[in-house]
Amino acid sequence: MASFDSFPPEALSFLSDLKANNTKNWFAANKATYEDHVKEPGKQFADAMALALGELTGCDHSSKIFRIHRDVRFSKDKTPYNAHLHIAFTPQGQLGQPPMWFFGLSPDKLSLGCGVFQYDKDALVEFRSAMAGPKGAELIQLTTELRAAGIRIGGPDLKRVPTGYDKDHPHAAALRRKGFAAWIDMPDPSFAIERDLVKRTTKLLEQLMPVFRLLS
Repeated sequence: MASFDSFPPEALSFLSDLKANNTKNWFAANKATYEDHVKEPGKQFADAMALALGELTGCDHSSKIFRIHRDVRFSKDKTPYNAHLHIAFTPQGQLGQPPMWFFGLSPDKLSLGCGVFQYDKDALVEFRSAMAGPKGAELIQLTTELRAAGIRIGGPDLKRVPTGYDKDHPHAAALRRKGFAAWIDMPDPSFAIERDLVKRTTKLLEQLMPVFRLLS
């Protein structure tokens, strides 16, 4: 089997067409295109990218490709499929809730991310304890630096500092978070169909290594 180089142009065409024709009948008629040009290359990319992230971080990584079928049970939007490809990469051997890497390809853009989207109950307690100390100042400074570099970071989740911490705590901006993630957004998804995708993706993700190190 040849090593992975990039997604084929048909991958973007399929996602665009799926966005415009998000029905079970259309998907059934075009399932072979999905299997050949999105699903299989996605698996190859996930495997190659997990190895590259292992070299970048020094930690083995597992990958997870999210299902194309949407869970519509509790959603007003009943379209049956996700018109995007999302892949997450998780470092192995770390305690607690480690930061993950994220690859998201859609017809309109490509996004690369790193962080913890939302901590679970126990991990949130540990995160807040860390943010109350020196790491809180580091996170606030890192937020400023990354935003200045054009990297997207959402604001704090809470309006007030959580119970148990001084409302005027100097690290309030960090304590009001339930997670922390940084994103590199590219408005041109053709990035994914150009050569050496793994190498170019890894190069961009190097910018998010400070997030990985801080949250690990």
